[in-house]
Amino acid sequence: MSDDVTVEDEKTTAVAPADTAAEEDDELVEEGEIAADYLEQLLDILDFDGDIDLDVEGGRAIVAIDGGEDLTKLVGQRGEVLDALQELTRLAVQQSTGDRSRLMLDVAGWRAGRRARLSTLGAEIAARVVESGEKESLKPMTPFERKIVHDAVAKVDGVRSESEGAEPNRRVVVLPSA
Repeated sequence: MSDDVTVEDEKTTAVAPADTAAEEDDELVEEGEIAADYLEQLLDILDFDGDIDLDVEGGRAIVAIDGGEDLTKLVGQRGEVLDALQELTRLAVQQSTGDRSRLMLDVAGWRAGRRARLSTLGAEIAARVVESGEKESLKPMTPFERKIVHDAVAKVDGVRSESEGAEPNRRVVVLPSA
C-alpha cells in the first residue's frame, strides 16, 4: 500500500503555473511593502509629506511617492537623486529578503512623465528617419531611458534602433531598416 499515491498526494506535490505566478506576485507585493516601509521612514526623517502607492507590473514591484511639495527634491536634476534613492531602496529590500530587487521607484510622477516624453521622442525621431532615410543619434541616456526609446522605435515600420558608445555616454541611434 505504500506505493499507492492518493489524489490528495498529487494535489500537494503538483505546482500549477498559475500558482507559480501568484507566488511571484506575492513576492513582488512583499518587496513593495518593504520598500514602502523604508521610504516612509525616510520621508519621516526628512519631514516630507507624500503618499506611497504600490503596484506590480511587468514582473516588477512599482512604488510611487506623490502628493508632497518637497518631493521634487527627491528627484534631483535629470533624476539623479531618484536613481540613487531607487538603488538604496532596492538594497533595503535585498537586505530584508536576501534576493536582488528590480523594483522601480517613481517620485512626484517624474519617471512616468519622462517615459511619456521619451516615447513621444522615439516615435518622432523614427518618423523623421523614415522620411529622410538618414540615421539620427540621440543624446546619451540611462539604460531605462534607452529602453523606452527602443520600444517606441520598434513600433514604427521601416526603422530600427541600436545603442552605441560606452556608459555614461551610451546613446540610441535610429537607422532606416535594411
